Amino acid sequence: MKIKLTVGEDVYTAILNDSKAASDFIALLPLRLTLEDYAGTEKISNLPKRLSTTGSPDGTKASIGDITYYAPWGNLAIFYRDFGFANGLIKLGKIESGIEKLASMKGNFKVTIENID
Repeated sequence: MKIKLTVGEDVYTAILNDSKAASDFIALLPLRLTLEDYAGTEKISNLPKRLSTTGSPDGTKASIGDITYYAPWGNLAIFYRDFGFANGLIKLGKIESGIEKLASMKGNFKVTIENID
């Protein structure tokens, strides 16, 4: 499953995995979200509804570019720095390129996420 994230003129593509959580995320698209920086490590936004965690591991370790779902809060998290194992963190996919530019964006900003597969 391939998606695109559009921020202003910039377009980022990502590949999602075949998990139930990723399928639930795809079903929400298209989405227009406001991303905000969290802990100097990730860009986060609340989702309009919770995703299924069926079949997902208890948690995961995040790497640069990972698109994840943090089940305890019900939010999307896009990591621009590596992060250790976190309970409740579910990997949905990975941004293919451009994460450095996304990471450098300051303040809150809008992103449109669409399915392109």
